[in-house]
Amino acid sequence: MSLQKSATVVASGVATILVIIKLAVGILSGSAAVLASAIDSILDLVVSIFNYFAISKAEKAPTEKFNYGLGKIEALAAVIEGTVITVSGLFIFYKGLMNILHQHKITYLGSSIIVMVASIVLTGFIVLFLNYVYKKTNNLVIKSDALHYKTDLITNAAVFLSLVVVYFTGLDWVDGVFGIAIAIYIIKEAYELIKEGTLMLLDVALDEELVENIKKIIASQSEVTGFHYLKTRRSGDTNFVDVHVVFTPEISLMDAHRVSDTIEEEIKKLDPSSNWHITIHLDPYDDSPHND
Repeated sequence: MSLQKSATVVASGVATILVIIKLAVGILSGSAAVLASAIDSILDLVVSIFNYFAISKAEKAPTEKFNYGLGKIEALAAVIEGTVITVSGLFIFYKGLMNILHQHKITYLGSSIIVMVASIVLTGFIVLFLNYVYKKTNNLVIKSDALHYKTDLITNAAVFLSLVVVYFTGLDWVDGVFGIAIAIYIIKEAYELIKEGTLMLLDVALDEELVENIKKIIASQSEVTGFHYLKTRRSGDTNFVDVHVVFTPEISLMDAHRVSDTIEEEIKKLDPSSNWHITIHLDPYDDSPHND
């Protein structure tokens, strides 16, 4: 089992534990904040299971039908996960508002506080673990999962704080206020996740700094007289680069091929954690004006 798959299995296990304890206490106490956190954990569990299957598909080798593999499933998973998070944020917002308007009384405060402390510890562990896996694999699904649990960690901390305030002051409406604040934060984070996944689906270019470094590598080869039509994108854990490189007409095919290999190897060093798919078209002259 790959490190990415292992991460989703661990995340699913932790989410299952959190769902059981928070849902039980949330229903008994009537706390909008605790119930919102429980619903968020249910979504965590569903999303982690979904991510496991998304990674399984994305890791499959290219086929005759899908020549470039299924790496974009990761971006699709990120968009779906972000949408799910947004829906949960809207529900939490509604629940918090209703608790304020109807002055809902919070019960089982002591048990709720203990549950939230346990949730903070477990969620903190999974965030650290997922961030470690992301740094090792540069996998967008793992990044989105880590972001999801990071928002859950902040949610848990906010819920804990709201329960403590209610416990010492008796101001039950505070629970609803914290619920609404949590909802707004969750929706904001989900927007960033949806945006990143959508940009990958639309074949957005690689990071500007990375593209500039690719240009420098190509231009640094003394045999190269120019280049054009540089295009980049990312799919899953693979960076794609297409470029036309210009040589003098007198250069031998073997020498031009050797230079191209050097360019490819240097580009791959820019991001060793990612796979690279580099296509270099060899031109004996700059044909970009003619093709344009």
